[in-house]
Amino acid sequence: MKNLKNALLLKHLYQLKDLGHRYTDMTIFKEDPSDLALPSTMEALKKQALNCHLCELSKSRTKVVFGEGNENADILFVGEAPGASEDAQGKPFVGKSGELLTKMIENVLNIPRSEVYIANIVKCRPPENRAPTATEAHTCRPYLFKQIELIKPKLIVTLGATVYHYLTDDTTPISQIRGVINQQPDYIVIPTFHPSYLLRNPSAKKEVFEDLKKVKSLM
Repeated sequence: MKNLKNALLLKHLYQLKDLGHRYTDMTIFKEDPSDLALPSTMEALKKQALNCHLCELSKSRTKVVFGEGNENADILFVGEAPGASEDAQGKPFVGKSGELLTKMIENVLNIPRSEVYIANIVKCRPPENRAPTATEAHTCRPYLFKQIELIKPKLIVTLGATVYHYLTDDTTPISQIRGVINQQPDYIVIPTFHPSYLLRNPSAKKEVFEDLKKVKSLM
């Protein structure tokens, strides 16, 4: 939240500068915590995210990929960042990785994809599909935490090492932590491999199948 708060403060200061105020006049700007709080409804949160320009990714994106699905879902899937197909359509997991994720949800969990919620750590595509930087992830992460607060999922499936790290601050390698139940105060986190990893390493599908069976048993 600190990075997002600092970015919002900087935005306020630029607005004051445009109005002719000087940065040295401290009586002009008084921090109002309510101005820095994220919206309390999903619709308002999405609107703010769609108009977000708090990090460098906003300069190269085509569309913000906020997330989609059942806003009262028991299960939340979290990916790392949008890819080219997601950036073009503004929806999460719509490319080949998305097709595989849909099969994972519908064929193993036996529920429609529309019954879960799907989001990413960062809402804008990093150039060349690189991993998000720490600054980008920490600036955007509060949007995800607010989504979690509003959805109130019972279980979160993190897809890949980057997601698990930024959600839990645990740096254990994904190969060691996948499938392990991580009990948080308000929900359970189960990390597994990202669908794009499975496309490159089909032999790992068996391990993800076991992880999802564990998810199903906890539903």
